Amino acid sequence: MMRLALRTLRHRKSGFIATFIAVVFGTAIVMACGGLMETGIRSNVEPERLAATSLVVTGNQSHHRPGVEDPTPLTERVGVPVELLAKIRSVQGVSSAVGDYTFTAVGHDVAEGHNWSSAALAPYQLSSGHAPRSGQVVVSSGKVGERLTLLINGEPKTFTISGLAPTASSHAFFSDHDAAQFVSNPARFADVGVQVAPGTDLDAVKDRLEEVDGNLAVRAGVDRGLAEHPDAESHRTALIAIAGSFGGIATMTMMFVVASTLALAAQHREREFALLRGIGTTPGQVRRMILGEALMVSLPAVALGCLPGIFLGRFLFDQLSSHGVASPVIEFSQGWIPFAAGAGAAVLAAIGAGLIAARKSAKIKPVEALVEASLQRKWFSWIRLLFGLLFLGGGMALLIVTATVMSGPLAASTAGPSILCWAIGVAVLGPFWTKAVLGIWRWPVQALTRVNGRLAIRNLSARSVALSAAAMPVMLAVGISTANLYMQTTQVHASSEAFTRDLRADAVLVSDAGLSPTVLSQVREVPGVTSASAFVRSMAAVDEPRNAPFDEEGAPVIGVDAQGANGTAPVRLTSGSLAGLTGSTAAVPEYMATKTGRGVGSEITMTLGDGTTVKLRVVATFAAERGYETIILPASLVAAHTTDGLTKQILVRAAPGADVRPDLAKLAAAHPGVQVADRSTLVASNVEDLQTQAWINYMLVGMLIAYTGVSVVNTLVSTTLRRRREFALQRLTGSTRFQVLRMLTTESTLVTLTGVTLGTAVALACLLPFSAKVSNDALPTGPIWIYLVVVGAAALLTFASTLIPATTALRHSPTQPTYSD
Repeated sequence: MMRLALRTLRHRKSGFIATFIAVVFGTAIVMACGGLMETGIRSNVEPERLAATSLVVTGNQSHHRPGVEDPTPLTERVGVPVELLAKIRSVQGVSSAVGDYTFTAVGHDVAEGHNWSSAALAPYQLSSGHAPRSGQVVVSSGKVGERLTLLINGEPKTFTISGLAPTASSHAFFSDHDAAQFVSNPARFADVGVQVAPGTDLDAVKDRLEEVDGNLAVRAGVDRGLAEHPDAESHRTALIAIAGSFGGIATMTMMFVVASTLALAAQHREREFALLRGIGTTPGQVRRMILGEALMVSLPAVALGCLPGIFLGRFLFDQLSSHGVASPVIEFSQGWIPFAAGAGAAVLAAIGAGLIAARKSAKIKPVEALVEASLQRKWFSWIRLLFGLLFLGGGMALLIVTATVMSGPLAASTAGPSILCWAIGVAVLGPFWTKAVLGIWRWPVQALTRVNGRLAIRNLSARSVALSAAAMPVMLAVGISTANLYMQTTQVHASSEAFTRDLRADAVLVSDAGLSPTVLSQVREVPGVTSASAFVRSMAAVDEPRNAPFDEEGAPVIGVDAQGANGTAPVRLTSGSLAGLTGSTAAVPEYMATKTGRGVGSEITMTLGDGTTVKLRVVATFAAERGYETIILPASLVAAHTTDGLTKQILVRAAPGADVRPDLAKLAAAHPGVQVADRSTLVASNVEDLQTQAWINYMLVGMLIAYTGVSVVNTLVSTTLRRRREFALQRLTGSTRFQVLRMLTTESTLVTLTGVTLGTAVALACLLPFSAKVSNDALPTGPIWIYLVVVGAAALLTFASTLIPATTALRHSPTQPTYSD
C-alpha cells in the first residue's frame, strides 16, 4: 500500500498541496515559539563588566511570602550587604572579592557609574592617566585633564578626567569614596565579583558562598551576565510565558488546520476509495495508504518548514527585544529541542488527521462505498458530537468563570483560552451551525440575487458539509483575530480609565537622569502651583495580612509626597488623609482594608522591590477599581528601594485658571535633562506594560490570522477546483461563464456571511464577559475599523480563493474531459 500511496501522490499532487503548505507554515510557527521558549529558559547573557570573575555574588531576586508556595519576583536590584564582603573573602577557596557600586551617571558617552576598584572585574585597563581620586573620573574617551560634567542623582557634577580606559564603553569610574557618596544605598553593593584560587573546585566554592547568607545567589559561567543586567532576569518569565501561551495556541491551530485540509483531501477522493473497497481492498490497507500519504506529505514539509522557522524565531525575538519585552542582551537560542517540537507537532498532526480521514473510508462496506461516494458525506457521528459538546462546554465553563470569579486584568487568563474552546466546538459541529446561519441569510441574499441566489442557496443547502468546510476557516480567522484584538484594546482602555479617573495633575516634569529635591522645592514656588509631589513606581509584596488581594506577581506600588485634600495623588480617599504619609506609612485600597480588617491606624508588612521588609502604618484608604489596586507609600521610601534610587517624575497641580506651563518650562530649561509634559505622559506610562503586551498580541495574532488565511485559501481553492465537472455540466445545459461566476459570487457571499456570523458569535462569547469584568461595560472597547478590516480581509480571501480558480477552470471547453482531484 505504500507503493500505491507513492503513486497516488505522483498523480494527484494538487490534492495534497493544501496539506503540504499547512504543515510547512505550522512547523515554522511552532519551531519559532520553541526557539523563544528555549531562549527564555536559557537566558544566556555573556558577561562584559564582570568577565574576569570566577563567580558573581548577587542578592536573591525572589521573595517567599508566608503561606504562599510560589515566590514573588523582586523587580529592583536586591544587592549584597557591605558587611558580608569580609565573610565572602574568608570563604575557603576564595582568593579575592571586590564589591561593585553601580549608579546612574549620565553624560557624553556615559550612562552608568562605578567605583574604581570594581574595574578589575572586567578587567578595564588604563591606556593613559591614573586611577581616579576624589573629584576625578576615568572614562572611555576624551583627554586626560579635561573637565567633564555628569548628571548624578539629577544634579550636574563636574569632574576632572584622570585616566582613559577605551574598553569601558558607557561606563565611568570614580574613586571608591566618591562612588559610596553617589550610590543611593551605600550599605549594599550591586554585586560582588569573586576570584577562586587556582585548582579549587568551583562548584564547592559556590556552595560555600551560598551558605554565607540565605538571601544570596551565586552565578557562574554565562549566568554572570545576568548580574550585570538584572532586567534580563525579570524579562525571562515574560518571554517564557509568551512563548508557552502562543506556542500552545499555535500548535492547536496547526493541528486543526492540518486535520481539516487532510480530511478535505480525503473527502474529495471518496470515489477512488469507493472503487478500492469495491475491488476487495481491506479497511486496513486503505488506512495504511492514507497514513502513508500523510507521512509522505508531512515529512518533506517539516524539513522545508524548519528553514523559515529559524528566521521567524530570530525575527520574533528581535521584535520582542526592540519593544522591551525581552532583554536585547540575551542571546537567541534555538537548538534541537525546538526543531523536535515543531517537527513532532506537525507529524503528529498529520498522523492524527490521517487517522480521522481514514476512519470512514476504511470502515464503510464495499457495496455501500460505491453508493456513498455519489452522495454528500454524513457529518453526524457520536464521537464528533461528543467532542463538539465537550469543547462548547469548556467554553461555557470558562465564560462563567470569567464572569463570576475573575476581576480586572486577570480575566484575560480565562477569557483567552475560551476563544479556542468556542471556535473548535463550533467547527466540530460545523454543518449544524452553518445550516442554522444559512437559514438566517438565505432570504435576504435570495431577494437581492434572485435566480443566481436561488441556485447558489440550493447548491449550498444540498452540500452543507462542503459549506461547513468552507465557512469554518473563515469563522476561525474572524473569531480568533476579533476576540484577541478587542481584548487588548478593551484592557488598555480600562486601565487608562481606572488611572485617569482620579488623576488630578495638570502637568508633569520628567527626567531619565533623575530629579533632585531642589527641583521639587522650586516647582512648589512657581506662581499658580497649588501642589507638587514626587511620583515613583515600583513593585512590592504584601506579607501581612496574608489574604491581601494581590497575586504572586506582587503589588504595584506608587510613591508620592505627603499632601492635603487638594494634592496630586491619583486617588479618591475614603478615610484618613495623605497629610501624614511620611516615614513608614501607607495608604491602601478600601477593598483591601475591608477584606483584611486593616483600616486606618492598623499595620501591614511589606517586602519592597529590593527585598527590604518594612512595617507600615495605614494612614488612609482610597477607592480603587478591582484588579487595578495599588498601594500608596511615601515617595522617598519607594525611591530608596529602587535599583537607581531616583525620582524621575514630579506631578504638578495648578490653581483653577492658572497656566503654569511657561514658568515650568523656564524652570526645566535651567536643569539639564528635565522636560515638561502633560498628563498624557502619565497615562502612557501607566499603561506602558499593557500597550507593550497589546503590541505583542497584535503581532502574534497577525501570524495566526495569516496561518488561518492559508487554511481559508487552501480549502476554498481545493473545493472550487473539485467542482470542475459541475461547472462543465452547467455550461452544457446553457449557462454562460458569467452566470456560473455570478452563482459562485453569491455562494462566496453566503460563505463569508456564514463564517463572519459564526466568528463574531465566537468572539462575543469571549468578549462580553471579559469586557463586563474589565471595564464594567458589556460591550468591548476599541475602534470599529479593526472589526471592519478583519471582515474585509476574510471576504477578500473568500472571494479571491473561489473566483480566481473558477475563472481558470471556466476557460476550458465544457466538452474537454475533466478529472476530479
